Amino acid sequence: QVQLVESGGGLVQAGGSLRLSCAASGSIFNINAMNWYRQAPGKQREFVAAITSGGTINYVDSVKGRFTISRDNAKNTVYLQMNSLKPEDTAVYYCNAIKEAFASWGQGTQVTVSS
Repeated sequence: QVQLVESGGGLVQAGGSLRLSCAASGSIFNINAMNWYRQAPGKQREFVAAITSGGTINYVDSVKGRFTISRDNAKNTVYLQMNSLKPEDTAVYYCNAIKEAFASWGQGTQVTVSS
C-alpha cells in the first residue's frame, strides 16, 4: 500500500505561483505513475498532470505552459509547480499513485487563487 501526503497549497493572487509536493511512503517500489488531480466546488475531479516511471509527462490542456510536474526519486516526492495561476485553478489538489491495478490517493491540499 502506498501512502501519499500533499502539501504546499494556499491562497495566492492571480498571476502568482505555488509549488505542491506529494511525499510517498510505504510500498513505493514499482509505482507505475504519479498523477495530480483537482476538484473544484460542485465539479468532478479532473486530471491535471502525470509522470510515469519512465519519465513520460502529460498535462491537461488548460495547464500546459503554466504547470510543471517533476519528481525527486531520492525523496520519493512528486512536485507540481504552478505558475501564472488563474482563479479557475482554485480547487483541492490531490496526489494519486498508480501501482499495478491499484490507485492510492492523498488527502488533498487546497489551492485558492483570488482575482
